[in-house]
Amino acid sequence: MRRLLLAATATALLLPATPATATARPAINPGTAAVLPAATLATTAVRIGTTPRIASDRIAATLAAATSRSAATPGIASSQTTATPDTSATPALATPRIPADATVAHGASAPAAPDIPVAAVQRHLARFDAIAAANGGNRAHGRPGYRASIDHLKSIVDTAGFRTTLQPFTYRGATGWNLIADWPGGDESDVLLTGAHLDSVTTAPGVNDNGSGSAAILEVALAVAREKPAVKRHLRFAWWGAEELWMIGSAHYVNTLPAAERAKIKSYLNVDMIGSVNTAYFVLDGDRYPAGSLAIERALKEYYARIGVPVEDLDMGGRGDHASFTRYNIPVGGPFTGAEGRKTAAQARKWGGTAGAPYDPCYHRACDTARNIDVTALDRNTDAVAHAVWSLSG
Repeated sequence: MRRLLLAATATALLLPATPATATARPAINPGTAAVLPAATLATTAVRIGTTPRIASDRIAATLAAATSRSAATPGIASSQTTATPDTSATPALATPRIPADATVAHGASAPAAPDIPVAAVQRHLARFDAIAAANGGNRAHGRPGYRASIDHLKSIVDTAGFRTTLQPFTYRGATGWNLIADWPGGDESDVLLTGAHLDSVTTAPGVNDNGSGSAAILEVALAVAREKPAVKRHLRFAWWGAEELWMIGSAHYVNTLPAAERAKIKSYLNVDMIGSVNTAYFVLDGDRYPAGSLAIERALKEYYARIGVPVEDLDMGGRGDHASFTRYNIPVGGPFTGAEGRKTAAQARKWGGTAGAPYDPCYHRACDTARNIDVTALDRNTDAVAHAVWSLSG
């Protein structure tokens, strides 16, 4: 995730992080276009080819370590454990505000979303971790670790029955890919798109940023394939490349769609960094994004209210893949558990964890591995995304 979360409030001040390997980012306001560097955009589908090395023995080891980690992350209070997901714990605090004027596109009879097994999500995170370890320690744009990650996802969604498209693009002389997966059925003139960026920075494996979002939406997509819900809207899932270089992949996708096809996308649900160890529960503030965004905010808040988890509204401005869609006035929303911004004392009282410490102390660092995940947050947020997909599509 390419952002700086400097204030720990619902209207946090956001400034661009600019490591030596990244392009400096101009400020972007909600609903305006990202200033994109020139890129040569290929338009022909390509076949990925041979998958780079994956250390299969590392997968089991990292998964076991991740599920047993409790207080291993520096700077985070040991009271915030990740060993066992616990969705029954209910803070004695007010439940989330659900916007009164938000309309969710579903009826009262919409079927409930299934519970998404967090262990399945963790298995994908262990795979991403192993891929990075076997390919230079990262899964960045143009690197073999990214290609292996996209291969991993595509093989799974192909087998599940999705109609998939690999969309290539070229940036800084390197080829990247977006993976688009359409579930057959629903009104194809009314698309609910759920997406997450798959790439990491060059300095990190990117398990929380953003293996967490990528693995979560993969398991939600697989739940769709298993359950085959009767949906009115067409369901599409996407994994974006080169987000860490200023949302290059998602911008390429939406910018190159014919206007008539772009107009069919009625909602975009963005899932980025949902397992931060010093967890916050943020939801994109629908009031600050295109009309219709409140429906996504409400769908997410319905789930958090149900399990008794308080949330805070967040204005992320233009930093994230949602910005590629707001420039075309497509409604957006999504959950977020925080990056390098620091948790306030009030938030620590509300959610637990350590006041004054970063939400994710391994943000863009080599320690962003499978051990850098709060399993409870991962579980809750994955189920919130599933709830939103079921609610908004019924």
